[in-house]
Amino acid sequence: MASNKPAPEAPSRFDSDYGTEPGGDFTGNFTAEFTAEPDRGWDEWNPTEESVRPVRGRHRVAKQRNGLARSSTVLGVGVIAAVGAGGMATAQSKPPVSISVPDSIKDNLPDAKSLPGVGALFSDESEADKTEVAAATAPLTTAGITTAEAEQGTTDAGEALRARILQQAEQQQDAADAEAKAAEEKKAAEKAAAEAKKQQDEAEAKAAAEKKKAEEEAKKKAEALRLAKLAASYAIPTSSYTITSTFGEAGSMWSSGYHTGLDFAAPTGTPIKAIHSGTVKSAGWSGAYGYRTVLELDDGTELWFCHQSSIGVSVGQKVSTGETIGRVGATGNVTGPHLHLEVHTAGGTGIDPMAWLRGKGLNP
Repeated sequence: MASNKPAPEAPSRFDSDYGTEPGGDFTGNFTAEFTAEPDRGWDEWNPTEESVRPVRGRHRVAKQRNGLARSSTVLGVGVIAAVGAGGMATAQSKPPVSISVPDSIKDNLPDAKSLPGVGALFSDESEADKTEVAAATAPLTTAGITTAEAEQGTTDAGEALRARILQQAEQQQDAADAEAKAAEEKKAAEKAAAEAKKQQDEAEAKAAAEKKKAEEEAKKKAEALRLAKLAASYAIPTSSYTITSTFGEAGSMWSSGYHTGLDFAAPTGTPIKAIHSGTVKSAGWSGAYGYRTVLELDDGTELWFCHQSSIGVSVGQKVSTGETIGRVGATGNVTGPHLHLEVHTAGGTGIDPMAWLRGKGLNP
């Protein structure tokens, strides 16, 4: 800040400490200036007020060079150099003044490149240092703003942060919506797959049931055809009959304690027919059975026709289904005329004649 004090009067001469060297310009310049304008005012120069450019943005401490820390003395020298540069700029309109600096002072001056804020002016500084300096001196309101954001008009760090937060929130919302949509699609797909599987299982179950029903019907039909074919080759042994006793009935009238055959009660003389084709194995009297004929079939099964009144075949004779082999009687241990029929397997075991006849398609 300029001082309002009056300038001191120009001296008529100089002390012996200045301009002692022969031919020096220092004494002449000062004498000419003060003698030419004796009434000119002299203001006090304050280098910290007008000539020093204010520092804007972030303050940056320069890097250490050559591993030496900058002390307060070095920083003071940097300030003096900066002030001197500013003073030279303001004194360009004045006549040049020759200043001599002792060698001892020049030898102790620091390297200009190591001074804070001065080293960046030299071309040998790295691009990284220049970038760091530029970032350090940039205004805080534009910190963190990208080129794209600057082109879009975003010049405030708070606005840029707000925009980024909104963008991030929008991206998170989009991700959440996409995830929810994917979950719904997955759920719908699983439901459709479950429904399709259910329909497929029902169709397969229905097809299996229909197949089973068709197989059962086919089986029944085949069995009916088989029985019909057997019935064509088998015949009921007599006619005009009544079933009076069945296989396994218990009673004292039978010597074994139970009935061993199937009784067809019919009038005496009613024809007895061969149930199936076979060979006569025996024919004659057989004690309690009366007159009996034994017919052996091709599979070894024996059919016994008992209590006959007469026999119409002989041993070894081949007979066909439905051929008359004797007549109903009441011979042997009986209470009335009837045909006592027994069925024996090839091994000689007696079985139920009713079940055997039904197995051949007959229903007495």
